Amino acid sequence: MPPEHKPQQTLNQQPDNGPAPAPALAPTPPLIRVTQPHLPPLDEFIPYLEQIWESKFLTNGGQFHQQLEAALCEYLGVAHISLFANGTLALMTALQALGIEGEVITTPYSFVATSHALLWNGLQPVFADIDPVTFNLDPARIEAAITPRTTAIMPVHCYGIPCDVRAIERIARRHGLKVIYDAAHAFGVRQDGASILRHGDLSVLSFHATKVFNTFEGGAIICHDAATKRHIDLLKNFGIQDEQTVVAAGINGKMNEVSAAFGLLQLRGIDAALAQRRQIAAHYRRLLAAVPGIDPMPDMGDDANNSYFAVLVRDTYPISRDALHQKLHDAGIHARRYFYPLITHFPMYSAIPSAAPANLPHANVIANQVICLPIYPALDAQDVERIVGLLAAS
Repeated sequence: MPPEHKPQQTLNQQPDNGPAPAPALAPTPPLIRVTQPHLPPLDEFIPYLEQIWESKFLTNGGQFHQQLEAALCEYLGVAHISLFANGTLALMTALQALGIEGEVITTPYSFVATSHALLWNGLQPVFADIDPVTFNLDPARIEAAITPRTTAIMPVHCYGIPCDVRAIERIARRHGLKVIYDAAHAFGVRQDGASILRHGDLSVLSFHATKVFNTFEGGAIICHDAATKRHIDLLKNFGIQDEQTVVAAGINGKMNEVSAAFGLLQLRGIDAALAQRRQIAAHYRRLLAAVPGIDPMPDMGDDANNSYFAVLVRDTYPISRDALHQKLHDAGIHARRYFYPLITHFPMYSAIPSAAPANLPHANVIANQVICLPIYPALDAQDVERIVGLLAAS
């Protein structure tokens, strides 16, 4: 029989041994979000939960609620604090506690909770422009926005950078206005050796999971005297004075015992967490000094809490802010354009005359340049270097 005919192989042809194995893929770097909650070891929280289970006391100002209020007053260096279920309820109650009416001057450069609290109280937000360096309300623009209907000012310590509190206080005294600081970003921030929370008639904190100090969800109002605290405590508990007496149209804003207990545990590690944030922010600054067109937020040194690490993407940078944001996302770096868009771009605010872009030139520019890079205690130096490397390679 003639030999079996086999097709001739070319030099580049391999024997048919089935499909070739897929090439090995490089490991995907872990997703890095703009923030990550700082959590203590779970086993340290269990004893607190066991006490709650044993007592059956879950809310209404239990032992952990009382202990956390006292501990926070001591840690923050403030006279009185009233805990809340979240920061938004605290903002809304602060406005109620001071009997604010009419118009309130506030910033367009913030999270919407700031201005939403005004609308929920039937108040008229009046937006003033920000300082392009600190991102906070510009005192000169505050004074220019005052009308006969103005009753209060609600500034924000943006990214934990203190407002010009002395200028704002002078304006408030001159015009007989109340000042409520939205201090959601400002836990632990100090100025001139003392807490920034000592300024204004009231200051409001957020203890949301994204904040440097969190109680899962939570918030607080800081005030200066016992009578105001008693009034705030009435308002956050339906206005109930005793078992048979209701004296005000309050709401249910109380913090529960689980969150309060968690806050007590969190407070034990807050100094270490803030120190880690300082180290990360300093590392960012060292590396970004060599990246033209990227300007970090002001450095407050040891008085800062580094709750966010915002940078501005200037026109001299090779690509746009939005292109950089997408590039980071594609690489698994979930930075945030925070705050973009401005509050004044949302439909419930855009028709307000003070929301017009011509009235807010600095706020509009900053909102289109800002990007917040990831920062949290567990972020390691290699991650920071990878993030900055992506910025430097654009």
